[in-house]
Amino acid sequence: MPERLQGLEGLDWTNFIDASRTVPVLNDGHAALLGEVWIGAAHGFQNVILLTLGTGVGGAAMVDGRLLRGHIGRAGHLGHLSLDPDGPPDCTGTPGSIEVAIGNCTIQERSRGRFQTTHDLIAAHLNGNTEATAIWLKSVQALAAAVCSFINILDPEAVIIGGGIARAGKALFEPLEKFLEPMEWRPGGHRAKILPAQHSRLESLSAVAEPQIY
Repeated sequence: MPERLQGLEGLDWTNFIDASRTVPVLNDGHAALLGEVWIGAAHGFQNVILLTLGTGVGGAAMVDGRLLRGHIGRAGHLGHLSLDPDGPPDCTGTPGSIEVAIGNCTIQERSRGRFQTTHDLIAAHLNGNTEATAIWLKSVQALAAAVCSFINILDPEAVIIGGGIARAGKALFEPLEKFLEPMEWRPGGHRAKILPAQHSRLESLSAVAEPQIY
């Protein structure tokens, strides 16, 4: 992420630690998906995407059993899908992205200062606050629109959703499924599974990450 890790941009880790072989470097979204494929909700899938909902929205995709990395390793930044070309720019300059629509980084703007965190918003929603419910469901509807777009583009077997916001459980997954019902294109009745991530973070991926990077 340019301008996010000053001093580390362009660092060649292989030379820095004097390693005898190339040291692969992954972003957190890629690493999280590999962890879920290894011992989590994505285990056994060959085509699967992951979204992490937190301060921002991260993501990653596995296509035909291979982590999608792209030309410079940028692939999988699913949170920067534009849903509104007239919306405010996110940290990459993308207007009206899914990160803007549901990321915790914009909760104060979306709620006009009423809520300081997404957890506060969800708690108020669950307690019957109609204003909170309207804000929350609008965010989940935006997430559903993004998910159905990813399904159309990548045709995954499953969409794994993790991150701090995913801990809302039914408050997130039930309306998400409801919004997806009329949106998702389901040829032959086939539908992608929507699953919660089993691991928010892993202490080490060294045992699995290297052989799965292409």
